Amino acid sequence: MLDFENWTCPVPLRDTPAIVMGHGGGGAMSEELVRHLFLPAYGSSPELSDSAVLPFPGGRLAFSTDSYVVKPMFFPGGSIGDLAVNGTVNDLAMSGAQPLYLSTAFILQEGTPLSDLGRIATAIGAAARAAGVQLVTGDTKVVDSGSGDGVFVNTAGVGVVAPGVDIRPSRAAAGDAVLISGDLGVHGVAVMSVRSGLEFGTTVSSDTAPLHGLVADMLATGVPVHTLRDPTRGGVSASLNEIARAAQVGIALVERDLPVPAAVADACSLLGLDPLQVANEGKLLAFVPEDGADAVLAAMRAHPHGRGARRIGTCTTDHPGTVVARTALGGTRVVTMPIGEQLPRIC
Repeated sequence: MLDFENWTCPVPLRDTPAIVMGHGGGGAMSEELVRHLFLPAYGSSPELSDSAVLPFPGGRLAFSTDSYVVKPMFFPGGSIGDLAVNGTVNDLAMSGAQPLYLSTAFILQEGTPLSDLGRIATAIGAAARAAGVQLVTGDTKVVDSGSGDGVFVNTAGVGVVAPGVDIRPSRAAAGDAVLISGDLGVHGVAVMSVRSGLEFGTTVSSDTAPLHGLVADMLATGVPVHTLRDPTRGGVSASLNEIARAAQVGIALVERDLPVPAAVADACSLLGLDPLQVANEGKLLAFVPEDGADAVLAAMRAHPHGRGARRIGTCTTDHPGTVVARTALGGTRVVTMPIGEQLPRIC
């Protein structure tokens, strides 16, 4: 039996007087920034999730905002344009919402080629049409040459949550099955392949995709989906640790069931990365009751964005707030929350 209570972790001290890249990585440093700087300043303590669910006359709205600074702006399988649309659509979908409207705001560095901006705008329009959402408002600002880095995009989105749908991190419960919709780490490796000039013998393309249709099919099974999360910054590791802490459950993974493609595994081995901490942009994690897991998996596999769905673990009353993985050798390792960011500027 592992003694989690008395473990210590010799991580670097995170007491820094200035912002560092790790604060934007979706890991422990990001969480500390939000909990200890932003929330006290705002005087609020909401349940932290991909989007806020808000009451309005006659129903509930989901609202989300995100900013995209990926480098390079164009990569195999996508660009900062479709990434911005799909990322915000997916944040709404993780609350069970049907996305309806998006805003787009641009920060442009002086000297950026208009042809690049045109490609990005075209990608945004195409992604919005594919997702069935309307682009309804926006803004443009230009900064001096050297004050930015090409094109940064901010998007905000609004969607409608159907009656009876209640999907939140804190609803994950002991006994839930933990599902993943497909292969892990693909987006992060696709971006790194062009950033670092790496070749893997095959093209690794980003998995960026809108997931609200997949979520709708999962909800249509009638199984009460407890928690959804798209594991973007910080990857599966960060997402599962956030859920475990929010719900105060343990999460036990089976390492051999984690779908890591060979090209991703090879790239991570070469770069010294953990595939569980590499960003995804078209995958989701789902926590559903054990007796409904097969029905949800069948619905996921019938959808184009869930064909590779599988079960990867279980929620447990053991080691609450901690994620562990059973290795192929029969041992157990703790899957930690990443401190900063393995791959900066990935989304």
